[in-house]
Amino acid sequence: MRHMAGSIFGTRVRRVEDLALITGASTFVGNLHRDGLLHAAFVCSPLAHAEINGIDTRAAASAPGVVAVFTAADLRLPAHHGFMVLNPELPRPPLATDRVRFVGEAVALVVAESVAAAADAAELVEVDYEPLPAVVDMEAALEPGAPLQFPDYGSNRVAGARSSPDPDPLAGAEVVVRARMVNQRVAVAPMEGNAILADPGGDDEHDLVVHVSTQMPHGFRDQLCGVFGLDAPRVRVIAPHVGGAFGGKAGLLAEHTATIGAARALDRPVAWVESRSENLVSMPHGRGQIGYYELGLTREGKITGLRARVVGDAGAYAGFGGALPMYMTYIMAPGVYDIPAVGFDVAVAVTNTTAMGAFRGAGRPEAAAHLERLMDLAAAALGVDPVELRRRNFHDPAAFPLTTAVGARYDSGDYDLPLREALRLAGYEKLREEQAARRERDDPVQLGIGVSVYVEITAGEGSEFGSVRVHPDGSATVSAGTSAHGQGHATAFAMLAADTLGIPLEKITFSQSDTAAVPRGGGTGGSRSLQMGGSAVHAAAVDVLDRARRRAAALLEAAVDDVELTGDGEFAVAGVPGATVTWQQVAGAAREAGEELSAGIDARQDGATFPFGAHVSVVEVDTQTGRVRPVRHVAVDDCGRILNPLLVEGQQHGGLAQGIAQALYEEVLFDAEGQPLTATLADYRMPSAADLCPFETATTETPTPLNVLGAKGIGESATIGSTPAVQNAVIDALSHLGVRHIDLPCTPQRVWRAVREACAGRPVDPWREPPAVFADLPVRGAAEGEEPGTI
Repeated sequence: MRHMAGSIFGTRVRRVEDLALITGASTFVGNLHRDGLLHAAFVCSPLAHAEINGIDTRAAASAPGVVAVFTAADLRLPAHHGFMVLNPELPRPPLATDRVRFVGEAVALVVAESVAAAADAAELVEVDYEPLPAVVDMEAALEPGAPLQFPDYGSNRVAGARSSPDPDPLAGAEVVVRARMVNQRVAVAPMEGNAILADPGGDDEHDLVVHVSTQMPHGFRDQLCGVFGLDAPRVRVIAPHVGGAFGGKAGLLAEHTATIGAARALDRPVAWVESRSENLVSMPHGRGQIGYYELGLTREGKITGLRARVVGDAGAYAGFGGALPMYMTYIMAPGVYDIPAVGFDVAVAVTNTTAMGAFRGAGRPEAAAHLERLMDLAAAALGVDPVELRRRNFHDPAAFPLTTAVGARYDSGDYDLPLREALRLAGYEKLREEQAARRERDDPVQLGIGVSVYVEITAGEGSEFGSVRVHPDGSATVSAGTSAHGQGHATAFAMLAADTLGIPLEKITFSQSDTAAVPRGGGTGGSRSLQMGGSAVHAAAVDVLDRARRRAAALLEAAVDDVELTGDGEFAVAGVPGATVTWQQVAGAAREAGEELSAGIDARQDGATFPFGAHVSVVEVDTQTGRVRPVRHVAVDDCGRILNPLLVEGQQHGGLAQGIAQALYEEVLFDAEGQPLTATLADYRMPSAADLCPFETATTETPTPLNVLGAKGIGESATIGSTPAVQNAVIDALSHLGVRHIDLPCTPQRVWRAVREACAGRPVDPWREPPAVFADLPVRGAAEGEEPGTI
């Protein structure tokens, strides 16, 4: 990578996109208006499981301002799988047909002249439901006799795989620690919910224009074209400013499909903007796993094997969320440790709950949380400090690149590097001394210190588009096939162009998230943007610079090899003082010659990158009330080469807030009939800044060899590292009382109960035998002729 004098690469550059956001000049889907715009409201099921015997729309259709009321029979839209196919036999209909499977499932769609008219008329639609038994618990759904969600399919287990039972990963272990662990369901809860405006009037070049709050405009377009049988060049998808996404806005959802279908049926633009209550009930939830983990070790603390049996909750339909334990959790199961044998079995269930999807980290936080709890349990069983046990089992930095027991190909790593820094910043030994003093004086408020070390997978093999164009006035436009929803893409990609071309940041604009302006792109997900989109932009900038040097050489009457870009961003001839031309002169000359100084490049990456880090959490636990107060959180994350520390720090802070929230506060709950108990922010405990502590963040840099920038992902890292650190800290504060484990989230009630039971001599055993559902799962990879246990 080129570095010139005064390079801004690696400096804290303030975000260029924030002015529009903080002044209100930015545009979200809900701000848009079109002539003749109609508004949609969904009629949603109040029952978790029921047959639909009939739908009466007459009263709603005759209500003031109503243009149309649609049911599944009216729109006749095909069922589809959305972002990912887990089970091809079980697609989701855009509007419920014969039965509903969760509270909040869309049954009908009212389209009216105003939002209020649509909402009022939706209340008038009468649906004849015949209630059916509901199953909410994922393990109960897999038991014999459980109410079937898809009777024709014949089972609530919609996917599953197991590792070969031979050899036994625990064979030869001298010590085995076991735990059943819950990674609870959480709500994505972005600032802006789902929103879409579908305009069938299109524009001069497109038959359909869709504005939608999405992470992946090109992928969204391709999915909707597949559903509606449209030609991609005739469809335009635009993602304006997006108020957060975190995985919840990946792909074409049922409500999107129904809204587009209604707009096409009426030949008028139709908008739907999700309410907060709709968002908490209907946007796909995240996490949702129960894991039975067993870790084998020698008496000296060397890991010999890991066996995991995981139940995944897909929610009401077999979509993306159900696939995460099958793939992402599995591939990250060994974490940062040199584990020679891994057995990993997964059974995925459908339940009468909101469909599951991605949430920041998407399968990787679950793997880290389970493994890091096991490491603390093992340290306690062996009488070893949890930091020391981890260090005994890290992969050797000299061994990279390496392939793990499950087939993951780790690119680069030094896992003790961020751990050393985190322990130093936290003052680990002093914290242990304070903890011992509180225990000695039997303080009712105990101190807990939790450690976690993690590795995660980001991006993957594939390519991304980036382009750079220099205009005759010396300004430049950069574009990329990724799609920002708050991460700082405009700043990062402009920095890459400025660093290569010497054009000031204020003269660079950024174009994204419009399929008419950017020809292709994979969007944003899995922390892929900088390493893939940024690499493409960098390659395009280098290409443009090469073209410009040739044009400058002609203007300067010099050899191309003698032309260099100065620190002032001008072209000069080496050894010839005063002979310079500006970008404006070079671009103007190119225009006169009928040439544009532009390049569009697809940069390819031949594998995933694996960021890593170490977190130290310090909490106070009131043993009398169960209240947990975060005191400090030190996060040292390694995302390879750092472009802008300010952007990295922002991602760390956001990730920490969500990871700590899962550890202590957030949990989506349903009652036994499938009624949501956390459908508003009054019930769903999402923390404010007052509930959290100041964050202490730092970074280390271990570049990847897989892209020219040396960059890895950072968007999800802090979420992955923080949750187990906090959970470990809570349990560490109480371990001297006999508390061995507390499930997520560590609420005051759970903590208080754990203390009471332990003090009464009845400490809760974290283990119980897993269900029998894993016995008949197909062996992973066997059907494809692969070696079992490989990816």
